[in-house]
Amino acid sequence: MNTITVLGSLRDLHEGFAWVMVVGNGMAGAWALSAHRVEALRGRALWWFTALVQSAIAVQVTMGVGLVAGQDIDPPQFHLFYGFVALIVVGIVYSYRQSMRPHRHLLYGCAGLFLMGLGIRAMLVTA
Repeated sequence: MNTITVLGSLRDLHEGFAWVMVVGNGMAGAWALSAHRVEALRGRALWWFTALVQSAIAVQVTMGVGLVAGQDIDPPQFHLFYGFVALIVVGIVYSYRQSMRPHRHLLYGCAGLFLMGLGIRAMLVTA
């Protein structure tokens, strides 16, 4: 397998996994906001799912950095910006988890939807 094939498949994986990140964070955000109102929706599964889809952002950024470093490509200017902002948002939200504990469902709900929006914007600037 040559380098071009590997990088081409990495690009396809990056593009396909973007949908996992966008849809997953949207679902996690909607679930967390719903859990704010409906106590039956609260539980460990919500937090595991949220952690999983927010980790997908780190995977996306890592694949994107690999693509930029491995190929001589010039990605759209704001595509990189939205990716790194999403990664920073995950860190900020995580840092507020204790101080916002009484409102954590609202925090993670809004963050999930915001991260979904950042992912959509990152995808739109490449179109």
